[in-house]
Amino acid sequence: MTRTFIALEMNEALQLHLGKTLRHLAQALPNARWVDPASIHLTLAFLGELTDKQLAEVAQATSATARQAARFSYSLTRLGIFGSPRRPQVIWMGIEEPSGKLLHLHRLLNQQLVQRGFEVDTRPFSPHLTLARVKAPLTAQELQLLQSMLSNRSQGIVSTDMYLVQHLNVMKSELSRAGAQYTCLQEYALS
Repeated sequence: MTRTFIALEMNEALQLHLGKTLRHLAQALPNARWVDPASIHLTLAFLGELTDKQLAEVAQATSATARQAARFSYSLTRLGIFGSPRRPQVIWMGIEEPSGKLLHLHRLLNQQLVQRGFEVDTRPFSPHLTLARVKAPLTAQELQLLQSMLSNRSQGIVSTDMYLVQHLNVMKSELSRAGAQYTCLQEYALS
C-alpha cells in the first residue's frame, strides 16, 4: 500500500522565497511546526493508501489530465489560517491564478479520478501552501504577532512574482516521527 496524493511541486525560485518567509515567521512563532520549504507543494487530490493496481489507475488519470490541461502561472497572495483566530491549527500561504487554469486542472483531475472509481473531496477547492502546523496553543503575544502578520502584506512575505507550473505529479507520502517525507512517483508535463 502506498499513501498517495496528486500535487503541483514548487520550483526552486519559489522554494527560496518560501524558505526566507518561513525563517521570518519561525522567529515570531518558534513553537509552530514549520514545513521544510523543499517539501511544500499544492495538493490537488489526497487519495490515501492505494494498492499497486489503484496506483496504476491514478497514474492513468493524472496522465490524461496533464494532456488536457495547459501550463499556467500563479502568484502568492496572503497568509491565512485554518482553525479559529484564537486557536489556529494551520498557517498557509494563499495563491492566485487569475486565468482559471488551476481550477480547470483541478476539475479535470477530479473527473478522471471519479471515472476510475476514486472518491474525491467535494468541498470547494481552496488552493494554498501549508507553511506550518500549530499543535500547542499560542501565547497571547504569539497570537498578536500572528494577527499582525495576517493583516500586514508589506513584510516581504507575499511575492508579486509569477511562478510557472509545468508538471502534474503523483506523490508518495511516508509518515515518520520527523514528519512526512514526500517522493515524486511520476511526473506528467502539462500541455
